Amino acid sequence: MAETTNPTLKAAAYTAGGTERERLDLPGELFDGTVNMPVMHQAVKAYLGNQRLGLAYTKTRGLVTGGNQKPWKQKGTGRARQGSRRAPHFVGGGTVFGPTGRKYNQTVPRQIRALARKSALNARAREDALIVIDNFNYDKPSTKQMVSLLGAVGVTGKKVLILTDGVKPNVFLSGRNLQRTYVMPYSDVSTYHVLWSDVVLVESNALGYTLETVAEKPRAARPKSETKSRGAEKAERKTAKAAAKSSNAHKTARKAAKAAGKSAKPKAAAKKTAKKTAAKKKRK
Repeated sequence: MAETTNPTLKAAAYTAGGTERERLDLPGELFDGTVNMPVMHQAVKAYLGNQRLGLAYTKTRGLVTGGNQKPWKQKGTGRARQGSRRAPHFVGGGTVFGPTGRKYNQTVPRQIRALARKSALNARAREDALIVIDNFNYDKPSTKQMVSLLGAVGVTGKKVLILTDGVKPNVFLSGRNLQRTYVMPYSDVSTYHVLWSDVVLVESNALGYTLETVAEKPRAARPKSETKSRGAEKAERKTAKAAAKSSNAHKTARKAAKAAGKSAKPKAAAKKTAKKTAAKKKRK
């Protein structure tokens, strides 16, 4: 059922560089606290259904190649009469009541779509998961700048939906390489995208705000983490493996040398005894 709350909703505000601003009152026309669950369910179900292609297709006995000739004569064989090898009970025959392609498209009235989107945005605002960004003015694509903004806002590791005021290619390219970040214009957002995200970042101009520019506060440099990077860990593992292999090679070489020395000693003793016996024979 629909839930409605009258008090005005507020949202945190940041600059594009990550500097925190004063909290803003969200526009009451859109953010009135209405959350209609059945309408959101209908909109999401229609969106997911419209993404399906419905390409599953099977051949009936009339579409399978072959089967034009009667397998055997009608009478005299003692077998059941058959008219085609492509009947459904034959191997290689047609399929009965199989899928032949269908459409999963669903149409939702425009007013219901608008109500569902409004309900989704209100749900995120009530959870304090809607953040206003003053202006996305990127001179060039910069994934590093986008990552720093997400870190300053405190949404690293979450599914983030960024809504810009119109099409902004530089912002889109900045977030395209981030796995859990999706950038799109505010006018194109659907109920599914809002509910998919954990946090929604909205540009102020898209909501009808015109915020004054604020000086960016210098952010403190992050201290280097005590934990080693993945590359350093891999390099250490490789060196440890190489050292272990070399030590094992030295051990095997020593063992082989000892074994060779042991085998050589009995031969030398045998030679000495042979010489002594030969010398005794000569004396006799």
